[in-house]
Amino acid sequence: MNIRLICVGKIKEKYLVQGISEYKKRLSRYAKLEIIEVQDEKAPESLSPAEEQAVLGREGERLTRYMRDSAVKIVLAIEGQPFSSEEFAEKLQRYALSGRSQLDFIIGGSLGLDQAIIKQADLLLSFSRFTFPHQLMRLILMEQIYRAFRIINGEPYHK
Repeated sequence: MNIRLICVGKIKEKYLVQGISEYKKRLSRYAKLEIIEVQDEKAPESLSPAEEQAVLGREGERLTRYMRDSAVKIVLAIEGQPFSSEEFAEKLQRYALSGRSQLDFIIGGSLGLDQAIIKQADLLLSFSRFTFPHQLMRLILMEQIYRAFRIINGEPYHK
């Protein structure tokens, strides 16, 4: 599989950088993984709805530049569909078996994602109704992708 993580913002926290690096290494056995970071918009704490939409729009334009037309677009969104690890593995395997081996996972910034990005999704994916920092979500997503490949290949992984 050919997987892209297209994310708003850079990871600055050393512990997250280390964890992401570890899972990127582990995933290299199963897939080609590319992480693309687009610049986040600097915004004050309090924004009007119009200002918030403008920020989301600019970040959305940056994300769209890297989204491949031929790829399955999996957008992380709190309102998305939740899966168990086994269900997620099965979903990824079904994409691969149907010839759709390019996956673009899209993670928004601190304000979320522009509706234009959400509308392009082949799948809206939710890990929880909790709100997670987008930097941490990247690590969680990579761990779950790794777990999915272990499940697909019948390899042991703690439950």
